[in-house]
Amino acid sequence: MIRVLIGIGIVLGGFMIVWKSEWILRNFGRVDWAEEHLAIQGGSRLFYKLIGLAFILLGFFVISGIWYDLLNAFASLIGLQRQ
Repeated sequence: MIRVLIGIGIVLGGFMIVWKSEWILRNFGRVDWAEEHLAIQGGSRLFYKLIGLAFILLGFFVISGIWYDLLNAFASLIGLQRQ
């Protein structure tokens, strides 16, 4: 149950980042890397929206329990398998 509540919180946080990307841009400023590499598509606004989308996906992963499988797969890739 707590996993679902945490996941919903992460999804809502990601939604707020996507929804209020202009406010975030005005208060935190532009990201130089994003302005250089994503300038044609929207620069820092797009970067903040992509960060929000990543949070939304992470939240759904936490809700569904896939998060643990992803962590275990990543750990096995870098050689940190459980014995």
